[in-house]
Amino acid sequence: MTAPQLGTLTWAPAADRPDLLAAPVAAALPGLAGPAWVAEIDDDLADTAAFGEAYGVPGEASANCVVVAARRGGETTLAACLVLATTRADVNGLVRQHLGARKASFAPQDVAVAESGMAYGGITPVGLPASWPVLVDAAVAAAELLVVGSGTRGSKLAVPGSVLAALPGAVVLEGLGRPVPA
Repeated sequence: MTAPQLGTLTWAPAADRPDLLAAPVAAALPGLAGPAWVAEIDDDLADTAAFGEAYGVPGEASANCVVVAARRGGETTLAACLVLATTRADVNGLVRQHLGARKASFAPQDVAVAESGMAYGGITPVGLPASWPVLVDAAVAAAELLVVGSGTRGSKLAVPGSVLAALPGAVVLEGLGRPVPA
């Protein structure tokens, strides 16, 4: 397994560096349908724009994972949306419709952290609770390799889009990621 060349980061097989991963992410690695690499970063640079600038990783080579709370009646369902960093998840349209919710919004930070077992700003679809739907934009699924969170703010994963699309609970949706207005 040859380490990827992505930005200025030094990548290692993720299974060799569980110390860089949140516990649920490390636990999920053996079940992945393909390779995953990890690179250590400065946790102050975990946010997408700062990360890309500091480490030379373009937005189209990164994906953001956002946690959504979808409500219908008295029920709330948590779901993850994975979109390219150059787009934003269509939460009030496609996500709400797909989940059959009356209302959908970003989950509160404390809920996302507590329920995922991951750090805010590092939440990744790898290792999320099995009950969560993982909505993956078609552009993410088609990508050769993408940088995503590692469950912590101190590292990033590099994973093929096909591996992300094959995660438990994953559904690939065309148009999930909407272009960011200029």
